[in-house]
Amino acid sequence: MGNRIRIGIAGYGNLGRGVELALAQAPDMALVGVFTRRDPATLQLHGADVPVHDMARIAEFSEAIDVLILCGGSRTDLPEQGPALAALFNTVDSFDTHARIPEYFAAVDAAALRGQRVSVISVGWDPGLFSLYRLYGEALLPVGATYTFWGKGVSQGHSDALRRVPGVKNAVQYTVPSPAALERVRSGECPQLSTREKHTRDCHVVLEEGADAEAVRQAIINMPDYFVDYDTTVNFISAAELQREHAAMPHGGHVFRSGQTGRQTQQALEFTLKLDSNPEFTASVLVAYARAAHRLSLRGETGARSVFDIAPALLSPKSAADLRKELL
Repeated sequence: MGNRIRIGIAGYGNLGRGVELALAQAPDMALVGVFTRRDPATLQLHGADVPVHDMARIAEFSEAIDVLILCGGSRTDLPEQGPALAALFNTVDSFDTHARIPEYFAAVDAAALRGQRVSVISVGWDPGLFSLYRLYGEALLPVGATYTFWGKGVSQGHSDALRRVPGVKNAVQYTVPSPAALERVRSGECPQLSTREKHTRDCHVVLEEGADAEAVRQAIINMPDYFVDYDTTVNFISAAELQREHAAMPHGGHVFRSGQTGRQTQQALEFTLKLDSNPEFTASVLVAYARAAHRLSLRGETGARSVFDIAPALLSPKSAADLRKELL
């Protein structure tokens, strides 16, 4: 193991599998355990030598893991797991319910301070990298407007929320930006756009046997924080069609800041991501921030942090001197 950072994974769905793959590309880290609510014997990991444990035993490993990466869903898993595990481990998570981040941060911060641990919350590409570019845009162009567009792509958080609806056996959700709204922003128009004008949500749902399709549709389109503010289409399909047509998980999007400097000079910033695998990329971001969490912990820091609080150099395995030489 040497001086490698010891990483644990809590939850082994698409994101957890992505974290395992990302760790294989991080020579300064080692995966030492996976924790699951399923029967551990049923999990097939990429690394055959990595032990799998029952989630109920996770507290036993608090001294054997440097950073625990939480890979549960934001709707029901992380609101409970985040604070509970932050008291026992240094943690990193991808909590992505934007409207509830302040209250989630407060709960995790209190637990991490109590346990003298470091927890980095809401890590990924949005929230995460896109959050940083929104901050950069507003700081650099204080007179202007910020726009975020997601997709077209599969949202892990929204797909997870669909799967938690009673009567839903499986589902995926695509976030689709409005081409007209995107073009208006890119042209420098700085339009006033409502949430509903910027995106639509396209849901593909496999029903449990005997489920009431209309009741499921109503539960989806009226779901707070996820669907109620959008034009949402619910398509009921077979499990075979879902596997055949919707197994891939592409995503991406754009952050724009349009503004003026000096003598009303028009300036624009655009940051774009195009991802063939949403969970694999999100996992890579989580792994980089796990490195930062470990370094903060070694400094004796405690409490919760967001991406706004983390210096970029802490994400890299390279030394500060190498970063200045190679990238500055």
